Amino acid sequence: MAPQTTTPRFGANYVPSAGWFYSWLDYDRDAVRRDFADLAGMGLDHVRVFPVWPWIQPNRAIIRERAIADLLDTIDAAAEHGLTVAVDLIQGHLSSFDFLPSWVLTWHRSSLFEDPTVREGLTAYVDTVARAVATKPNVFAITLGNEVNNLWPDSSTTVEASTAWAHELLTTVKKAAPGVLALHSIFDDAWYKPDHPFHPADAVDLGDLTTVHSWVFNGVSRVDGPLGPATLTHADYLVELARSLAPERPVWLQEVGVPGPDIPVDLQAEFTRRTVSNVLTNPALYGVTWWSSHDIDRRLLDFPDREYDLGLFTVDHQRKPAAQALSELIADVRLNGVPRQPPVTTLAAPIDLRTELDRRAEVAPGSEFHRRWVAARADGPVRISS
Repeated sequence: MAPQTTTPRFGANYVPSAGWFYSWLDYDRDAVRRDFADLAGMGLDHVRVFPVWPWIQPNRAIIRERAIADLLDTIDAAAEHGLTVAVDLIQGHLSSFDFLPSWVLTWHRSSLFEDPTVREGLTAYVDTVARAVATKPNVFAITLGNEVNNLWPDSSTTVEASTAWAHELLTTVKKAAPGVLALHSIFDDAWYKPDHPFHPADAVDLGDLTTVHSWVFNGVSRVDGPLGPATLTHADYLVELARSLAPERPVWLQEVGVPGPDIPVDLQAEFTRRTVSNVLTNPALYGVTWWSSHDIDRRLLDFPDREYDLGLFTVDHQRKPAAQALSELIADVRLNGVPRQPPVTTLAAPIDLRTELDRRAEVAPGSEFHRRWVAARADGPVRISS
């Protein structure tokens, strides 16, 4: 019998080439279309876009129609280039900066996750923006926000409170946009850090599919270097860890990229080819969305150095080696599909991630279990059983 083949989705997290996300303050519809022409030209099928919450809702009683109109034009621009769109709502956290409205800061300082007044304002924002973007036929997903757990500890929360917060807002999204995927995005501290107040099960129980973000600067690149097997299989490991808690649920690799200095410039194309090729064999994979579409202009100050050069394209629209490698891989997958290799073995997780949160370090990069999984992965796909 021939091996099963499937075609996952491929996209990019949209970072505007001109002005980063500050460009929402001075929206340029032609610049957006030029950026999307870059992405469509390499064979991508979707973009994930990031309106900035305080610029849409600067006061709890005000949701700016002009800002929503600019967002809708971005969605239209994507459609003009054959791209579907996922919209993130609560930004929130972007490229190491946090953006919060003044009505949750200074003498108003409140927790996004625990304060009922803030949650009331957030609910109004989420409902309004979700209803607006759902009118566009090329919008396929709405995520609550980009790695909202980065907003802790400045916003206090508990495991119970963060779960209730996400459940409440996802319910709002589903009512406002019933035909669109409603998703929850958390970065991997929820999977690996024993004291983190976001539950890993939230990633697989809440929303319509699971999202994971694979960044090798989390310590995994120190295990065996930029092209070592632990580094090149981390995306697959995280997808598989998520799959182990919900075996029938698709997993979207919503962020993956080539951060320096962990991945030197001359190795970024090879890292891209091998990382994506490794994760494509996972039957749970829904899609791969690269961070990010375009570099950040170095005239903008105060970003961590690695953030400037994560783009598939430079700010002057030159395709970079990672983009070329990804484009070639996409073309091959679209032509030939992805052969699904049977697993060579199954390893039992050493902990129950649903009940033993204080033992999460036992599955973190560099742990004994992770090293065993990486060693077995050298012979082919390795399942994790919970």
